[in-house]
Amino acid sequence: MTGKIEIGERDVLLAVDIQNDFCPGGCLPVPCGDEVVARINSLASRFAHVVLTQDWHPPGHHSFASSHAGKRPFDTVALGYGPQILWPDHCVQGTPGAEFRADLDIPHSQLVIRKGFRAEIDSYSAFYENDRKTPTGLGGYLRERGLTRIFLAGLAFDFCVRYSAEDARREGFAAVVIEDACRGIDVDGSVAATREVFAGLGIDCIAADRVIGSLR
Repeated sequence: MTGKIEIGERDVLLAVDIQNDFCPGGCLPVPCGDEVVARINSLASRFAHVVLTQDWHPPGHHSFASSHAGKRPFDTVALGYGPQILWPDHCVQGTPGAEFRADLDIPHSQLVIRKGFRAEIDSYSAFYENDRKTPTGLGGYLRERGLTRIFLAGLAFDFCVRYSAEDARREGFAAVVIEDACRGIDVDGSVAATREVFAGLGIDCIAADRVIGSLR
């Protein structure tokens, strides 16, 4: 995909997890995560359709290192649905860390998908829980609205953006990642692995300045 990309009525921006805990000063900060907010606000003004995701964990979530005796953040354990990286407690329901950034300014967003609210299973993707079977309902919503191409931005590039983009393709949508509107955590080479996966699936990574349009 080269050149400018004009946004149409069947396109949607998926803004992933622009929350306090994923930004500097939060419980699980993505390096320079706050830098994406202004760019995402600008991008959103070019889309008629915007969906937000929000990590929304109950206290004591099974993906928290604090829920596993002797484990530390970024250790990996085997759970019923497969390997799980353990995280610091973050985005706990009703806490300031779980709130959207105050400078996120997308008043025309049409849907918020909350994920990770089931205590026993983590959820990176906006489409499925980490068991890769339990749907969030986003796929059905997009199809009902007639939306066919998803542009993704947000936090973190190598986790929630990655798995959302993979599942978008799995669900039959075109997926485009706006890479300079994302930031990554990079656990054990996960950023490079994400780029490799995207190349294999035909998921384009582009710069925000290639996206043109004014549908609002």
